[in-house]
Amino acid sequence: MLQTGLALVLLIAGLACIALPVASLLMRSLFDAHGLWVGLDNFRLWLQTPNLIDATWRSLRVAAVSAALTVLLAYGYAYALTMTRMPAQPLFRALALVPLLAPSLLMAISLVYLFGNQGLLKSWVGGPIYGERGIVLGSVLWTFPHALLLLTTTLAMLDARLIDAARTLGATPWRIFTTVVLPASRYGLLMAFVVVFVLVITDFGVPKVIGGQDGVLATELYKQVVGQQNFALGAVVSVMLLLPALGAYWVERHLRARQSAALGARSVAYRAQPAPLRDRLFLAYCSLVGLALLGMIAVAVFASLATYWPYDLRPSFKHYDFDNMDGGGWVSYGNSLRMALAVAIWGSAAAFLTAWTVEKAQSARLLREGVNLLATVPLAVPGLALGLGYVLFFNAPGNPLGGIYGSLTILVLSTVAHYFSVPHLTLLSALRQLDREFDAVAASMGVPFWRTLWRVHGPVCIPALIEVAGYFFVNSMTTVSAVVFLYAPATQLASVAMLNMDDAGDIASAAAMAVLIFATAAAVRAMFWLLHRGAVAYTQRWRAPNTAATRAAAPADIPAPSAQS
Repeated sequence: MLQTGLALVLLIAGLACIALPVASLLMRSLFDAHGLWVGLDNFRLWLQTPNLIDATWRSLRVAAVSAALTVLLAYGYAYALTMTRMPAQPLFRALALVPLLAPSLLMAISLVYLFGNQGLLKSWVGGPIYGERGIVLGSVLWTFPHALLLLTTTLAMLDARLIDAARTLGATPWRIFTTVVLPASRYGLLMAFVVVFVLVITDFGVPKVIGGQDGVLATELYKQVVGQQNFALGAVVSVMLLLPALGAYWVERHLRARQSAALGARSVAYRAQPAPLRDRLFLAYCSLVGLALLGMIAVAVFASLATYWPYDLRPSFKHYDFDNMDGGGWVSYGNSLRMALAVAIWGSAAAFLTAWTVEKAQSARLLREGVNLLATVPLAVPGLALGLGYVLFFNAPGNPLGGIYGSLTILVLSTVAHYFSVPHLTLLSALRQLDREFDAVAASMGVPFWRTLWRVHGPVCIPALIEVAGYFFVNSMTTVSAVVFLYAPATQLASVAMLNMDDAGDIASAAAMAVLIFATAAAVRAMFWLLHRGAVAYTQRWRAPNTAATRAAAPADIPAPSAQS
């Protein structure tokens, strides 16, 4: 009964926080500004609006080009990390993941300082970089680590027996690459392309800062809602953003299943052999990419400290005086810290409960399937679309939940919902590592499920919970799209303040806020890493049978189990 009640509560929460806002968005696209049913007339208006049609094609074009470039660059980097003996591989892996800690606006702001109207290097690219090429370059920089994570996983699963067989048959390294490595990683390449395509087409920060007059769907949605208060047409643009995201979500799930099926039970991990020339070439390539990524961060830091770019480059902290700038002052930074902490705590708890209900609960199968479905829906919903859905649902007349509109609570709910799917799947995987015999034995002994949850399931998942909390915190600090429609003057966030300062022309202060967000995310991520190491050492000792205690407890005539067993 308690498990059924928990599943029902989680299902209702998922409906209120995910399904109903998305449904409100879809329904609003079928009504006019006065609330009258117009069917598909709003979509016909969209087709008759040249700016929106141009933005749609530009979004698709920019996303496709950005995805192709990102995957190409990330594949070479991933190959160097997994298929060569290049020195300092852990260092280069860490360098490539640094952009995950920064808002996407930081990359765009750095590009403005380098190649904008007052850019030091604008002559290198034939003039200011505003427009499509700026969006593409900024998108490649901030999505690079997302593609890299997918591709390193793909190449790490390559079966070494295939390469050994090709070498035995006398194949050259290039032929091995084209006939073995590349075909084996095709699903990973397609998945990376799809993921980056969705990230770029739904991104708001980069095109807002460096897009210039070249609008995309995300910026047009912002203009319709904030600039013109046209929620009907804004809902239509949101649906247009939702469609490619849904299609890409379906393709990604299909490809992931195919890739999983390609990994056999007898696969052998590949260990690269030294090849000095190859390793030096890849070292040079990874050094260039790593310097480019770190260079963007360094440019933002330097610009935030320069007195008056590019004429007076003496260091100064005046751009960190946020209380005298447009954007909400230091209060917005405090709001972001409070929201990120709340999202990390409540989001992690909710993700664990949904994962446990789906995997370990013994009753209410249909309710559990509904909870699992709702928990994975946010993967296919862009942040801007979800944010507008929250406006339409929670601000609707007669909604008993409308009291939270404009408060920090709705920002926490929207952020948890936006990033919920990845933590849910992560904890689901952690719980699936436990054999169901634990639950069967506990049930046969009459142990209540809540005691098994507290004594077994919870401790096993502590490392994963720490990772999930860090994921929630960092994304809460850097998010813009999920909250840009929902904040009030008293609840403005640092990421939104950065956007507003850029709009007001205070780009140096925007860079300073971006650097502050990055530094905070990096510090907190390091703290979570230390917590994770301690949690693994304390809670996962049962996974290592070859311990001193085990050896001491083993009878003299029976050898203690080894790490190989």
